[in-house]
Amino acid sequence: MGMVLLILAGVIEVGLAVYSIKTKSNQKRLRNWVRIGSFVVFAVFVTIMKWSLRWEIPAAVLFLFGIIAFISLLRNKEEKKYRPVGNLFKAVGVWALIAVALLPAFIFPQHKAVAVSGSLKIGTKLFTLTDENRVESFTDSGENRKVNIEFWYPQNGSGKYPLIVFSHGAFGIKTSNTSTFENLASNGYVVVSIDHPYHSLYTKDADGHMTLANQSFTKEIQDVNNGVYDEEKSYELGQKWLKLRTDDINFVIDSIKQQAGDQAADKVYQLIDTDKIGLIGHSLGGAAAAKLGRDRNDIAAVINLDADLLGEELGVKDGKPVINKEIYPIPLFSIYTDTMKSLMDSVTDPDVVLPQKYISDTAPDAYEVHIKGTNHLSLTDLPIVSPFLANMINGTSEKGNTEQTADQYKVLRTMNGLVLKFFNSYVKGEGSFEAAETY
Repeated sequence: MGMVLLILAGVIEVGLAVYSIKTKSNQKRLRNWVRIGSFVVFAVFVTIMKWSLRWEIPAAVLFLFGIIAFISLLRNKEEKKYRPVGNLFKAVGVWALIAVALLPAFIFPQHKAVAVSGSLKIGTKLFTLTDENRVESFTDSGENRKVNIEFWYPQNGSGKYPLIVFSHGAFGIKTSNTSTFENLASNGYVVVSIDHPYHSLYTKDADGHMTLANQSFTKEIQDVNNGVYDEEKSYELGQKWLKLRTDDINFVIDSIKQQAGDQAADKVYQLIDTDKIGLIGHSLGGAAAAKLGRDRNDIAAVINLDADLLGEELGVKDGKPVINKEIYPIPLFSIYTDTMKSLMDSVTDPDVVLPQKYISDTAPDAYEVHIKGTNHLSLTDLPIVSPFLANMINGTSEKGNTEQTADQYKVLRTMNGLVLKFFNSYVKGEGSFEAAETY
C-alpha cells in the first residue's frame, strides 16, 4: 500500500508540474485545492483501513500541506511569476517529503492478522515489575532492575487457566510472537511475555521510560555469531546472557504466583492456575526456557524455538563443550528452521555431542520438528510485521543468512498449531502429542 500511495503522489506532482509548464502558469489555486483534497481523501482512506503509526506521519505531512494551502486560498495573493524550473523542483521536493513520511508504511506494511483457532475473546495488559533483590547491572544508577511484561488472556472466559511464559530472542521484543500468544489465549491460556531490558531491541516501562538494547551486548552477540571468539570465551558470554534471562524469568514467575494468591491483585492474576505452567522461548529465550525446565520443579513443559541449548553446556574441555548427561526431566519440544538444522548437520566431529541431539536420544518426552523453507526469524511474527527488517536482521549474521521460501502465514499457522497441541497435552493434560519430523 505504501508503494501505491508513493506512486500516486508522484503521478499527482508530475501531473501538476506538466500542466503548469503547458499552461505557463504556477497553477497556485489548483495546487492548493489538490493539497486540501489529498489530505481529505487520505484521512478517509486511513480511517477505513485503521489508523496506526505507519499512516499518522504521512497524514501529518498532508495535513500541514493542507493548512498551508487553505491559508493561501484565504489570502488570495496574486500568483508569482511563472518559473518552470521552480515548479519542477517544488514537485520533486513535495514528492520526496511524502516518500520520507511513508517510510513507516514501507518498513511496517499493512498486513492481515494470523487467524486464531480458539473462540475466546482476547484481552491484553501491561505491567512493570521491580525486582527488589537485584540491582540493574547495565547502569551505575544503583536502581533495582525493572522488567516489563505483557499478558494475553481469555477476556470472556471463566475459571482459571494455565500460564505460559515467553522469552524473546536477542534484540527481540515481548510482542515478537503475538500470533502465538493470541492463539493460546483464544484456547484458554494466560500468556505472559517478558521484555528483557538491554537485551530487547527496545522496551518501555509503565512510566514511559524507554530502554534500548545495550551496545556491548549487541557487539557480543554479533561477535559470537560471527565466530570471533574461541569456545571458552563464547561459553563464558553465553552463560552470562543466560543468567540474566533466567533471573528475569524466575522473578516474573515468582511474582505472578505471589499476585495470584492475593485477592486484591489485578483481575488477570486471578485467572491463572499456578499449578500449570509452561515455558516457551525463541533463540536465546528458548535456551533460557530449557534451562529453567531443569532448574524449577513447577514447570510442566518447555518449547524451544530454534535455540542452541546453552544451559545444557557445563563447560569447555580441550576446546569442545561438555554437556549435561542427566536425563532431561520434563517434556521438551524443539522447533527448528533451516538455519538451525543446517548448523546442527554441519557438526561432524564424533567427539562433539550436541545437547539437542543428546536430549532427543535419551529423554522420554523429547520431540523435534523441522519446518522447511525457513530461517531463524521465521518462528516470529517479524516477517509479516516488517519483511524489510526481517531480511535486514537475517543478513547481518553469518549464522542467519538462510533464505526463507516458505509462506510465512503457513509457517506461523503450523507452528502455532503445534505449540497449542503440545501444551494441551503436557500442561492441560488433554490427549497425547504427536508431530511429524518435517513440515
